[in-house]
Amino acid sequence: MSIFHQNPSGLKWSNIRFWIIWASVYFYLSLSSAMAEKKGNAALHVTILGLSSDKGNVHIALYDNPKNFPDPDGMILDVEVPIYQKKAKYSFKGLTKKDYAIAIYHDENNNDLFDQSFFGIPLEDYAFSNNASVFLRPPSFSDASFQLYGTRYISINIAH
Repeated sequence: MSIFHQNPSGLKWSNIRFWIIWASVYFYLSLSSAMAEKKGNAALHVTILGLSSDKGNVHIALYDNPKNFPDPDGMILDVEVPIYQKKAKYSFKGLTKKDYAIAIYHDENNNDLFDQSFFGIPLEDYAFSNNASVFLRPPSFSDASFQLYGTRYISINIAH
């Protein structure tokens, strides 16, 4: 018998293949479930009320981190929504279950910018989730945040 036919450990190639296939399937399933957790099954339906006109559109920014709220670079999702009868609606789907906050503005001139004066005073209407009030600065994340643990409907009244 040659050296190539000896198997000192007693393992057969079919056993080794079985464990390689099993480990590969286990890794794939683990990776799939981790990816599924990243994209959740919660839904958030947002209605914006009190818009001054049907001109332009509404920008809705979704945040999940208090440190980034309401910095435009910190939003996790940003959508532009058309206005109909001075209302705007949007549904976020596939969200994970956790705390979120929303910042919105009415881009009436449709330039995709939140227009402000030289001194930083907003020139366009804006609002935050929980209808959090603004006094000399945006509200904190804790004032504007809400829990999302399934399907949720929220309405935000825009300030003029």
